[in-house]
Amino acid sequence: MTRDEFNTFCAALPQTTHVVQWGNADVWKVGGKVFAICGWAEEAPAFTFKVTELGFEVLSDSPGLRPAPYLASRGLKWIQHYAEPGPSEDSLRDHIRASYDMIAAALTKKKRAEMGL
Repeated sequence: MTRDEFNTFCAALPQTTHVVQWGNADVWKVGGKVFAICGWAEEAPAFTFKVTELGFEVLSDSPGLRPAPYLASRGLKWIQHYAEPGPSEDSLRDHIRASYDMIAAALTKKKRAEMGL
């Protein structure tokens, strides 16, 4: 997945917002909460997303994936795809969508209702 494809995919999810921060990273949010980040890892895009506890245990040891720098060191369950082979593009999209769903579900009922989620 390219950075442009990542941004297009995230933009298509309902009620998302985009900011560029943290050293030119594309940061995607729903309800003001981050669900996906694209930055750089050695000349290639690095994609970071939230996962479940089980997902964190499974994906942490997969080739091309690692606990997300900064986030995971603070006990948060975030994974970063930083090198090949990593997941397939379809799987990466599924992980990003699942991250979006987890973040949206954690919003208050009122906030979800206001956003039509």
